[in-house]
Amino acid sequence: MTGQVLFRLFAFFFAFYIAFVLPASQEADVPKTILELQQFRQSHSVPVTSRRVRQGTATLVNLNPAVNAWYLLRVAWKDGNVESAYHLENPAPQSRRLLLDEKYPSGLVIADGTARYACDLFGSDGLDKAKVSARIFYPLCEGRIYLRNPAAGNRTSLEAATEFLRDRLWGGERIIALGHTLLGDAQRETGKMQAEAQPEGARVGKEPAGMPFPALLDAKYANRLLTSDNLGIEWERFGKTGMTPGAWYGASGIPGVYVSILQPDLIDPAILRSYGTTVNALDSMEAASLSYLVAFDLDRFELGYALGTEHPRVGWSNHMLEKMRNSALPGPDGIGTVSPLVVTGLLNPEEARKTVATFTGGFKRAHGAFQYGELALRNHGSHYGFIENGVVFSKLQPGLATMVALTDGSIELKTWTEADDKRLAKIKHARQNGVPLIEFDAFSRVPVPGALVNRWGPGNWSGSGDRSLRTMRSGAALQRVGGKRYLIYGVFSSATPSAMARTFQAYRCDYAMMLDMNALEHTYLAVYRRIGSTMIVNHLLKGMSVLEKSAGGEVIPRFLGYADNRDFIYMMRRNGTEGKP
Repeated sequence: MTGQVLFRLFAFFFAFYIAFVLPASQEADVPKTILELQQFRQSHSVPVTSRRVRQGTATLVNLNPAVNAWYLLRVAWKDGNVESAYHLENPAPQSRRLLLDEKYPSGLVIADGTARYACDLFGSDGLDKAKVSARIFYPLCEGRIYLRNPAAGNRTSLEAATEFLRDRLWGGERIIALGHTLLGDAQRETGKMQAEAQPEGARVGKEPAGMPFPALLDAKYANRLLTSDNLGIEWERFGKTGMTPGAWYGASGIPGVYVSILQPDLIDPAILRSYGTTVNALDSMEAASLSYLVAFDLDRFELGYALGTEHPRVGWSNHMLEKMRNSALPGPDGIGTVSPLVVTGLLNPEEARKTVATFTGGFKRAHGAFQYGELALRNHGSHYGFIENGVVFSKLQPGLATMVALTDGSIELKTWTEADDKRLAKIKHARQNGVPLIEFDAFSRVPVPGALVNRWGPGNWSGSGDRSLRTMRSGAALQRVGGKRYLIYGVFSSATPSAMARTFQAYRCDYAMMLDMNALEHTYLAVYRRIGSTMIVNHLLKGMSVLEKSAGGEVIPRFLGYADNRDFIYMMRRNGTEGKP
């Protein structure tokens, strides 16, 4: 048999393995490692030599070459019994690649465009020193890459108490539910209404073009102003003492970011009467409760997602039917730990410099699965999936509301389907959380409330055991204005899913999903603006400032300045948009 024929046979069997055998092994209900969960990974091994003339083998795994951000470096020395693993982060994935080269046995090669840089990692003690450093992102190779080190994520006293009850005390979940009932309206706010009166010289009608759609209001509130004492984001007032309900105002010093406030009882009555079978009528408390919204111009910003140091976890949720649990597996995806990968609850310095906003992610794994309805009976209870930098930590499940950032920089909010799995290689970040509040109806070609908005159990909306659903909640939505798109984040001071759906309906959003609930730390959003070397931190609600730390009189913001136990979403300036008005 000729060499050419052998090569063709090898190529055929390799393609068959990649197309059928490997995916099947990842879908199989067997225990596996986080590495085995990555179907697009590529690895390469070479012999290496240390400064002390130790011989060994290094294996470099690019966890998702299409994203090219995270690598796992494994080193096994012949005179040792333990393999060392190092989680490396590439802060310039579009231009920079990491390589092992047999011609350079003492280190790593970094290819950056046409340039190549040799990095002595094995010939010195650099890797071991970096791994024991207190720095979460330790710069290597003259700062071209980072070693990710474990961190202790910050948690508030409320989170610490909740975790203790949930994990260590029998019946703790019922106590937590009771607490949610008692505190359901603790953050409730109502705005102050006044007649609109413009002072002399006010810039009426001169708001910038290209704004998001305002909310559709009851006509009798057209000339009224709504004010809040708790809005923490500075906004361009145009001489106004308050905001027109549902209108958008530019965030001061951050082009492309807009703020708005609204109460559901101000919404166009036609919206409040629509889709009565899937959306409940609003009670007087939630109808008069303030909602705070922030819109991000997606021509200017891209979305990122990062896991916290502890949450969301990858094991089984207790909020599922016991019959859907496979006792032979540590979790629904076959993994019980993310090791040897390192989750930091913090952004690397390059991303932090471009970030204009962060907000808390979705449910913890404890509640991130279904106990009722059809989704409870599929895929081990349909645990919420999440992906960071192209690495699958928990597989995306069909039927769930999903926030997606693709490798081309585009952003989607959609209900995941099995057909979407074909695009997994191009997904950079993803976070699932429940079912849609609003989704685009393909038949009528208009956005409509999700089918499960008013169904407590099948929608997994959480709340107390007696189905008291009115509490502080947050959500995200997409709005299209001509050829422009906006990502909208909303905090609802006291709302059920029905009030959230009505609000996103009023703002004419194509899709909306809930994120988290019950407390300021779970609905947190901060925006950042820079004046010279000074960074100013503004919070959507003033009370969220208690989440920050300080040193030397300066604010150290959550997710940018210190590690947190919770996952989060961040908005970064797109390349080329810096300094644009």
